[in-house]
Amino acid sequence: MEDRIPYLNSFDVLIQYLTTLAVSDGFYPDAIFSEIKQTFCFQTISKEQWQWLLNFVVMGSQSLQAYDEYKKIEVREDRLFKVYNKGIAMRHRFQIGTIVGDANLTVRYQKGGYIGTIEESFITKLKAGDVFTFAGRNLEFIRVKQMQVHVRNSSKKSSKVPAWMGGRLTLSAQMSALLRNELYSASLSDSEQSIEIKSLSPLFSKQREESIVPKPNEFLIESFETNDGYHYIFYPFEGRFVHEALGSLLSYRISLLSPITFSLAFNDYGFELLSDQKLNMQEVLDNNLFTTDYLFDDLQKSLNSTEMARRKFRDIAVISGMVFTGYPEKGIKMKHLQSSSQLLFDVFKDYEADNLLYQQAYTETFEHQLEEGRLRLALERIAKQRIIWKQCEHPTPFSFPLITDRLREKLSSEKLADRIKRMTAKLLKK
Repeated sequence: MEDRIPYLNSFDVLIQYLTTLAVSDGFYPDAIFSEIKQTFCFQTISKEQWQWLLNFVVMGSQSLQAYDEYKKIEVREDRLFKVYNKGIAMRHRFQIGTIVGDANLTVRYQKGGYIGTIEESFITKLKAGDVFTFAGRNLEFIRVKQMQVHVRNSSKKSSKVPAWMGGRLTLSAQMSALLRNELYSASLSDSEQSIEIKSLSPLFSKQREESIVPKPNEFLIESFETNDGYHYIFYPFEGRFVHEALGSLLSYRISLLSPITFSLAFNDYGFELLSDQKLNMQEVLDNNLFTTDYLFDDLQKSLNSTEMARRKFRDIAVISGMVFTGYPEKGIKMKHLQSSSQLLFDVFKDYEADNLLYQQAYTETFEHQLEEGRLRLALERIAKQRIIWKQCEHPTPFSFPLITDRLREKLSSEKLADRIKRMTAKLLKK
């Protein structure tokens, strides 16, 4: 059975639950508080947080008290919390649920020309000035406005952005551990290897010609040069989400040593930093850039954490009932939902930074979208391993999937399959 990171203190869900109780027969706070304290999710909720939530459903939080639409629950003299407004009750019944789908954003030139649509989860990680490849073009990201991505053409060859890979399922923590253990068995005797590892022996032999197949106590880094530039490939074997965050983190820390820009590609096995400048890898190793020190701060600086939290807050605003998604067959457009939730986010950011729903947006962004916990464990594991840096003459079999994934975003006139065939033939000639 796969484990998963539990959602703790999901206050938006709790607010929806309280409103559901209030729409029905109502509730008494003391009885409900003892009930929710017994759940795993809310076992650490404090009396102060509970009082804040009660104030929120009754008065609409500190910064929204002047707006009646956020005052949903009324309190009787006997301390029964109940919804008496039929309009509020009807809108709540239409909106019950905690599943909020990811949105697709329209990509347009700044002057209005339409290019296509792209996943919101990818675009929110970009900062103004970052370059990404889309529809066969290098595009510089300007801003997101009303669910539209504004871009302009760019002549930059590389930038510190991940390649867009669509909605691909990442490896979980347990699956990553199983994969690493299976890979490490390639250095054992034939009798101790599985049939799958034995069948891959030609690939491992080719890998050992230029590099190594890492053992349990080894962390492999490969570097080589091609016509595209200087490639630096790291193999944590931790899954796409962790590699995306780790690649952004490492490229940010490297940029503090000396000015340099990277193009970032990643898959379930590792990540690649590609630059048109040569990197002093020994300096990277000497400065211990894989440390967990200042991890949270560096992650915030390496990724557009505020924009990611802003998009996460839209889901929280919908689940908690602050934003209404519309009646059946009269749904509210996603761009209007985003505008409404963005306005609330900015109000809380400027005037009520201790708002529990605002803080929840950041917490869930780092714990679930970036998997900060898994990233920290991966860095701690790397710190205990012997780092082996191999300077290769040519791309290795391990690096091949990363290179082709990056090509998938760039090729337009030449078929990807034809380019891969030529690369494979060149690799096998050596």
